[in-house]
Amino acid sequence: MNLTLRIWRQKSGGHSGNFETYQVKAEGHMSFLEMMDVLNERLVSERKVPVAFEHDCREGICGTCNMVINGKPHGPQRGTTTCQLHMRTFKDGDVITIEPWRAKAFPVIKDLVVDRTAFDSIIQAGGYISVNTGQAQDANSIPIEKDTAGQAFDAATCIGCGACVAACPNGSAMLFTAAKINHLALMPQGMVENSKRVRSMVNQMDEEGFGMCSNTGACEVECPKEISITNIAKMNRMYMAAVLGQEDEA
Repeated sequence: MNLTLRIWRQKSGGHSGNFETYQVKAEGHMSFLEMMDVLNERLVSERKVPVAFEHDCREGICGTCNMVINGKPHGPQRGTTTCQLHMRTFKDGDVITIEPWRAKAFPVIKDLVVDRTAFDSIIQAGGYISVNTGQAQDANSIPIEKDTAGQAFDAATCIGCGACVAACPNGSAMLFTAAKINHLALMPQGMVENSKRVRSMVNQMDEEGFGMCSNTGACEVECPKEISITNIAKMNRMYMAAVLGQEDEA
């Protein structure tokens, strides 16, 4: 199929950017990133600068393949990362617009690559278990209700890609932060530090410049792992309880 690509090109964060148009031939069995590889191979052969974009596992696990495709983070298919998006989704003659994540907290590094270290800072603020839990125990030695375990697993599927931020009109990271908080908060090993964790991570999220939840639900729709916004409600309840509890202690 013959496609027209409108791709955002930006030399660096200190330069202004613009869309450039390219023609490319693709096969339906190709992934979106393989199509981008075809384009870059041609650009290199023509001694032109290839398009910078992030990728790693190409299996929908690492979350680095962040692109806004025709106005949608990761493209038109729900529950799909860019690397899992196949070109058979498009038709011959289509015009495809490709942009980086657009958010204050995700400054552009080059072309389609953005700096997502703000997510790392949120995790470092408390997205872990620091108490001594001893050696690994048999899975059946700590009884956990099945629905609770399922909710924790669903939250833990977050790959930290940032699609929720890119989809939100306010550039909010609340779905990401809530997923990271809840998957630990629901497990016995993580409950010990719930109060400290939720305060630290939410405060760090605010310091990184992310906006507040817009309540549009766009984050859930565009999340490649389809993580529910109910996690945000749970995080808000935990945060309020932690803050009020802290004031009571004072």
